[in-house]
Amino acid sequence: MWFLKGKKGVWIKLPREHSNLVDSAVKAGFRFHHAEPDYLMLVNWIPNTPDTLPANASHRVAVGAFVMNANREVLVVQESNGRFSGQGIWKLPTGGVDEGEDICTAAVREVKEETGIDTKFVEVIAFKERHKSFFRKSELFFICMLQPHSFKIQRQVSEIEAAQWMAIEDYMAQPFVRENELFDFLTKIGLSKFNGKYSGFSTVLSSTSSCKKSYFYFNNNDAGHI
Repeated sequence: MWFLKGKKGVWIKLPREHSNLVDSAVKAGFRFHHAEPDYLMLVNWIPNTPDTLPANASHRVAVGAFVMNANREVLVVQESNGRFSGQGIWKLPTGGVDEGEDICTAAVREVKEETGIDTKFVEVIAFKERHKSFFRKSELFFICMLQPHSFKIQRQVSEIEAAQWMAIEDYMAQPFVRENELFDFLTKIGLSKFNGKYSGFSTVLSSTSSCKKSYFYFNNNDAGHI
């Protein structure tokens, strides 16, 4: 019927309460596309031509926060869960960006959740991409410079083993940082930004063609002529 009507791609969104129909849909030629807590999306490409249905999301987004106070101490944590737990490694606060959340907002939230420290977003100072990192998906990881607006630490008991302000020299002297080229480089970028010798990406709230507001990230230092 769909073929006679000239349809090429068919989508079926099955609510969780109709999960009993999954087997029938698969036997009819449908394949899984993606799943959410309350539904499963299935698709079927009908003609004998290359499938041009858009793929599921290929990336997840995460943030790391570089927060330094006037005493040149950086805010660091030890995780109680995950790959770094139990190793005595002091690292920057990190976490995933929630659905519908801006990068700049996520960085501030993660720091508040993990350490209790209030901060203000300054810039995205660097980002990296790695593949097959999370359920075979790629990851975009943004390092953000944040300015502290409070200093008394209240760690997140459920996920953080310890948190402290650490002298930047002591943080950089950790074997974990010295021997990891990426972390060493990111720390040097953050320190360079703190010393006023590096410019990252600031934000401006702008309207899209759909009249929705979204953050645009740009190099504010070199944008004076625009």
